[in-house]
Amino acid sequence: MRRTTRIPSFAAAALIAAAGLSVAVPAEAQSRRAAPAAERSDWPARVAPAQTRAVTFAASAAPSGALVLPLSSEAELAARGAALDVATRQAIASALTAARFDYKARQTLSLHGVGGWDRILVVGLGEAPKAADIQTAGIVAGRALNSQPGALTAMTSGLSADLASELATGLGIGHYRSDLYVTTGRDRPAPGVLTVVADDASGAQAHHRRGAALIEAMAWTRDVSNEPANVIYPESFVERARVAFAGVPGVEITELDVPAMQRLGMGALLGVGQGSSRPPRLLAVRYRGQGAANDGPIALLGKGITFDSGGISIKPGANMGNMKMDMSGAASVVGAVLALAKSAAPVDVVAVAALAENMPDGGAIRPADVLTAMNGKTIEIISTDAEGRLVLADAVVWADTTLNPAAIVDVATLTGSVGGALGNDYAGLFSRHDALADQLKTAGDATGETLWRLPLHPSYVRATSSTIADIKNSGDGGAGAGTGAHFIGYFARPETPWAHLDIANMAFGAANDVKPAGSAGYSVRLLERFVRDFQPVAKEKGTGGY
Repeated sequence: MRRTTRIPSFAAAALIAAAGLSVAVPAEAQSRRAAPAAERSDWPARVAPAQTRAVTFAASAAPSGALVLPLSSEAELAARGAALDVATRQAIASALTAARFDYKARQTLSLHGVGGWDRILVVGLGEAPKAADIQTAGIVAGRALNSQPGALTAMTSGLSADLASELATGLGIGHYRSDLYVTTGRDRPAPGVLTVVADDASGAQAHHRRGAALIEAMAWTRDVSNEPANVIYPESFVERARVAFAGVPGVEITELDVPAMQRLGMGALLGVGQGSSRPPRLLAVRYRGQGAANDGPIALLGKGITFDSGGISIKPGANMGNMKMDMSGAASVVGAVLALAKSAAPVDVVAVAALAENMPDGGAIRPADVLTAMNGKTIEIISTDAEGRLVLADAVVWADTTLNPAAIVDVATLTGSVGGALGNDYAGLFSRHDALADQLKTAGDATGETLWRLPLHPSYVRATSSTIADIKNSGDGGAGAGTGAHFIGYFARPETPWAHLDIANMAFGAANDVKPAGSAGYSVRLLERFVRDFQPVAKEKGTGGY
């Protein structure tokens, strides 16, 4: 059954979340879906999420609680801290000198009990900071002050209205907590209001509509990616998306269940999901804002493997639990559309989440099996652990033929090899269309979610050739990230502008000064910026990427 919902502005989230489908699935899965999310017996009792700070912008603020002071040089202290009394500024200056503070990006210095403030946190911006640097400084401060009680004030004098809003956005993103089920230490008081002292308070407030939407979208993306696989699986991912978009104008949600995908011939996506009692789904969330171009939507496709055991080609047990995050691409593309829709961006964009759980039961696909994708192309299975490219193959065909998109960008935690090439500094970018790749790289540079373009070498055609089918799902040789990208691109029409982002090395990891343990929400901000700034790319056979 194909189910399309155009969300009215008056829709009730609870009613949408509770809406069910009639699908032939095992009784255990049926009972899971039939119960509202809050009542499911197989879900752990989730602790209430951490409360966010209310944000206001003002010309001044009285000393109370904690103060954030972002600085790129010693000279900025006098201007940015002009609202502080002389003694407080002198105390800060002395502390900075004593600590040999050099104002590098992400550097911090904390002072307590100075000038009527419980805590003053100085955050380095680096030399000639850009918008992404200022947002990052806010994230660092938000992380450092996550448990700080009471009010919070940020001084942004000397910054433009949009940059003042960037700092506030960063503070909100940095406030995120990933300890979703920890029951201890939750008796803290609700956080106080964040007051951003700005030269143009009303202008900063207006800019912050976009920032507030990004904060919400980042939190949604990270929550979904951090949830355990007994909570987030294909059906519940769809429910979470329906709740998130409830009441947002311009949104239409399409959900394809197993029978609908069978009728369309989506043998690749269905093949991945057939080893699990939790049936797969294809979810499309389209947002059309007022003033959007009529060139077709920008299609953002996400790998949505809600748990990846490797299937019959089973993974080693060590760290397998981290494979709950193998749907991070799907979470990020839906999150990016959520940010655009919540901020009423004038764009036409669709997030397509290819959702399946990769498990090794008696019905699972095997190495040497042959699957048929929606476009009739046949696939020899070399490894059932190369499953993300399979679900994306059908998602690419569906988006390309159903939506006639202006461009397709797929996002996936696809390969470990991309990390071997790029470390933890860049996600991998592959494309046959130079103009599209350039726009994605520019968006990555602007948001701090940087991309490094890697080749689509002609040898990848030979490496993925099969003696029994049109293509095989794992290439010969060592170019794992490249052959994976080639496989996905094989299912896009040559004239459709297409790009692939391999975010496996960036999506999930240990805590640091800009994120707690778990999901980074990587590519939400990049994709939001890319869609806003998108310029049409000619629909002709791509010749780049080699």
